[in-house]
Amino acid sequence: MQTFRMIPFQTFDAFTNMGLDEAIMENVRGDKALPTIRFYGWQPSAISIGIFQGIHNEVYLDKAKELGVDVVRRQTGGGAVFHAEGGEITYSIIGPTSIFPANILQSYEVLCDDVVTALKYLGLEASFMPINDILVGGKKISGNAQTRRGGILLQHGTLLYHTDVEEMFSLLNVSQDKISDKLIKSVKKRVTSVEELCSASLDDLAQALEKGFSKERKIIMADYTEEEIARARQLAKDKYSSEAWNFKL
Repeated sequence: MQTFRMIPFQTFDAFTNMGLDEAIMENVRGDKALPTIRFYGWQPSAISIGIFQGIHNEVYLDKAKELGVDVVRRQTGGGAVFHAEGGEITYSIIGPTSIFPANILQSYEVLCDDVVTALKYLGLEASFMPINDILVGGKKISGNAQTRRGGILLQHGTLLYHTDVEEMFSLLNVSQDKISDKLIKSVKKRVTSVEELCSASLDDLAQALEKGFSKERKIIMADYTEEEIARARQLAKDKYSSEAWNFKL
C-alpha cells in the first residue's frame, strides 16, 4: 500500500496555489517529500487557463481586474476554469508516474474514483465520465486535468460546492452572441454543485474528500514544509504572476 502525505484544506491566492504544486513536484522528484495529496481553495476568486490557451482569447481581463479576480496559467491542459472563493474545493495529487497507471484514461478513472467515493460519503451517487469529468444525476460536478513531467504526475481537479453561472460568464470570453438566457439555462442544466444536491457544508465536503482519497492508501496527515512555502512564494512572484508566463501565447 502506497504511503501519501495528505495536507488538509487551506486557501491561497492563485499564484501561490500553482507555486505549491510545482514546489511539491520538485520535492517529490528529489525524494525530499512523500507523494502528496492536498486540498485547497482560492482567495480571492480566480480564473485558471490551460497551458496551451491564449489568455486574451479566454478571459475578460479588465472585468477580472475590476472584480479583483486573479488570472493564472496552469501547468495542465484543458479550458479556462472559474474558481469562486468559497465555491469549490480543489485537490492536487502528486507522485512518481510509476505508482499510477501508465494509461492516461485509466489513471483518470482511478484517481477520479476517489472523488466519486467522497461524494458517496455525502449520500450522492456520482460516476466517472471519460475523459476527465465526474457527474451526479447526469450533471457535471467535477472537472480534472493532468500533466506528467520529469517522472512526476500532477492531477488536479475541482469539486463544485456552489455555482454562479452569471458571474462565470461575466469573466470568461464567450462570444457575446452566445451569451443569452438560453445559454445560461443550458449550462445550469448541465452543471450541478454539492449545495444544490444536499445540506453538506464546505467542511463536510473537505472531510469527505479526505476519506475518499484515503481509500487503499496509507495516509500521513501533515502540512507544507517551510521550504515548500518559501519556494511556492518565489514561484508565485517570479513565474506564475508574471506576464512572461501568463501571456506567453
